This record gives sequence, structure tokens and C-alpha cells, in this order.
Amino acid sequence: MSWAAAVVIIMGMSTEDTYEDATHEVDAGEPIEVGDLLDDPRTDVEALCLCALLWSATNIASDASDLLCSTDFERGVYGELFEVITAQVRSGAPHDPASIVATLTQSGRTGGHRGARLTRALSEATIAGAVPETVGHYAVAVLSAGYRRSFHLAARSMAAAAEQLPQDLLFEHLLSIGKAQRAATERLHHASTSLSPVQRVGHCADTEPTTSEGTTTS
Repeated sequence: MSWAAAVVIIMGMSTEDTYEDATHEVDAGEPIEVGDLLDDPRTDVEALCLCALLWSATNIASDASDLLCSTDFERGVYGELFEVITAQVRSGAPHDPASIVATLTQSGRTGGHRGARLTRALSEATIAGAVPETVGHYAVAVLSAGYRRSFHLAARSMAAAAEQLPQDLLFEHLLSIGKAQRAATERLHHASTSLSPVQRVGHCADTEPTTSEGTTTS
């Protein structure tokens, strides 16, 4: 199926689901995320990563998807979509946008508010504009952003511990945070160095890499 045909199918489904969903209350467990309203997928590394993953060959998609897990995505709906795509990749099934729509439909995941969000996320990823060769680059970018967020979470965890934990547990809590951050650092370093230059920077492979991911782990 062509790129244009896939976009028509997904955009049509997303529009219909969104219209239908307007007559239903939003589930309490499915809050609207900031990204649902404000982010432009063309400037969102998570959408671009999913876009490149959708259009990449299976071997390239497999290498890149092994670097990430759903929790690396800040937007939960993108993480959920990532799981669907990578399940297709790992099973050897087609993972293009139309095939993902078919999978979601067959598993009953396109209805209601949650289904509308998922199909809308797929339409955003489909038209984000990334080329397949950049999937590794965007995978590392997603991981790098998650790595930086983890330090904000670690700081908040330590601040909460300073107020709530007994004094004799504070240092152990700090050590556990440090171990987790060391593991995250090593994971990012592995991801940044395990891909070939072409996979890391796509069509910019002839230029000297100056990505922030490299400096983060040095």
C-alpha cells in the first residue's frame, strides 16, 4: 500500500473516532496529555522516531526498536503505539501504517476515547516526515530525552525522601538513585555507540556528528 493511501485510511479513521468520541465522557484513567493539544509531530522527536520506525525495513526497525522500551516515551500514547509497532517487527509481520491500523482494529483497540487517541497518534506519526534512515538517530534522541527527564525525577525523589524517610535510610536511598542513574548512563552510551553512523544520523552521515547525545555520556 502506498504512503498516500495509508495516510488517507488512518486520517479517516482518526477523524471518525474523534467525532464519535465527542459524545462520550473521557475515562478518568485516560487524562488528556499536553502533547495531545500542542505538539507538532514534525518537531516532536517521539513522533519522528515512530514515523521512521513505521517506514523502515524490518532489519533496521529491529535494531532500533531494541534500543527502546515504551516507558522511554514521555507521551504514554506514543509508548503504547511503540509497543504495537515493535510487536509486529519482532514477529516478522508488516509494520507499515496500514498494517498497524489493521492490527489495532482486529484487537478492538480503535474504539472509545483511548482508541481515538491511539489512532490519532498513529496518524501524527505517519505524516511526521521522518525518513526511514533516521530511525536510529531518533531512537537515541528519544532515549536521551528520557535520560535527562530521569534526573528531574531523581531530584524529586531525593527531595521527597529528605522530608519523609528516616535519617538512617537517606544515604541508602541516595545510593539506589545513583545506581539507577549509572545504569541509565550506560544504557544511553551503549545505544549511542551501537548504531552505525548512517543509522545514527541518516542522510547527514557525511557530516561530523555533533549530537548532544554523545556529550551527555562523556
